Amino acid sequence: MREILDPAAAWVAEERQFALAVLVSAQASSPRELGAAMIVDAGGVVFGNVSAGCVDGDVHDLCLQAIETGESTRVRYGISEETAFEAGLSCGGVIDVLVLPVLPGSTAAAAIADLHAAILRREPCALGIVTAGTTRGALVLTREDADAEADLRLVTDSGIRAALTGDLKRLRTDAHALTLRYGTDVDPLEVLGLPFPHAPRLIIIGAVEFSVALSRLGAASGFEVTVCDPRDAFAAPARFPDAHEVVHEWPHDYLTRTPIDARTAICVLTHDPRFDVPALSIALRSPAGYVGAMGSRRTHDDRARRLREAGVTDAEAEHLRSPIGLALGGRTPEETALSILAEIVMVRSGGRGGALRDTTGPVHPALTTPDEPRFQPGAEEGIACAPGAGVVMPR
Repeated sequence: MREILDPAAAWVAEERQFALAVLVSAQASSPRELGAAMIVDAGGVVFGNVSAGCVDGDVHDLCLQAIETGESTRVRYGISEETAFEAGLSCGGVIDVLVLPVLPGSTAAAAIADLHAAILRREPCALGIVTAGTTRGALVLTREDADAEADLRLVTDSGIRAALTGDLKRLRTDAHALTLRYGTDVDPLEVLGLPFPHAPRLIIIGAVEFSVALSRLGAASGFEVTVCDPRDAFAAPARFPDAHEVVHEWPHDYLTRTPIDARTAICVLTHDPRFDVPALSIALRSPAGYVGAMGSRRTHDDRARRLREAGVTDAEAEHLRSPIGLALGGRTPEETALSILAEIVMVRSGGRGGALRDTTGPVHPALTTPDEPRFQPGAEEGIACAPGAGVVMPR
């Protein structure tokens, strides 16, 4: 849903009428992930997709209808011999799409504006989209400093309302959407919880030409990019227009003071021992999810020796991706940057990096469902749930 937030927030500020379509359920194969979204205004202008194009035309028409009627609707798309020539999924999956109107002054408009503002502040938050129940189409935003009370009042049961608020708060820093169910079979409430943690960070050490290409590609992929190099002449902001910040500081000093977490990737792209060993010594002891260093195998062996001399343990050194990147065969700065970013994505997602044609099964394997749900909606508040209620299903 991130991909449509900039234009959606702009439309809210303009008080433009539009509709929001969200992929809220997927079975078997699906070309997009839960939370994929599309917005359409009254003039038919569109941003985003909920599929690979196979049902988007029909969803576009439903958005125009929602603007006119002011009502939300949930539609299921699949494929069968009877519907082969209608809107459906050629991949064989089944998806549910929720379409809801976003009108000037509505709580939905306010939630979108608040969500966009929170993301710009790098504030973790979660958006709950009510997908089934009497309040279907309501948006519930939970962030650090406040909750969308107007939307929460739409959930009349105080116990369920408290459970929903707690679950969305826990979801703020998660990585995947969750379907949350509350209530009973007679009066069910289903909410798609979409996490919006802060953007992943990409810290690039060394202002070389490979860094220019990686900065551009990383920013385009949604990373908050920092380039760090103490040499002003090389680390000129004009040379890195896509970077969030260019830092003129010794890399090890910067890494010591900047926030680093599992969503941080650190790439050392310089061969200068004044930079790489001190920086890597800190990076390899940090919680960074990815640490890589550029260089030949001979450079790697020499660097590994110097890291050992600096006190880096074998266990810490195991986290180093060096030589950096996947073996794609490219040589240009752009091709090298692509191989580095591909390895970062592979490490983050637990992929193997092989060609899809050499694998079997779904292109996007489903997340493994744990034996016990990560958190049980309503458990802390003592809500009585019917069988099947209160189950959290990772997607």
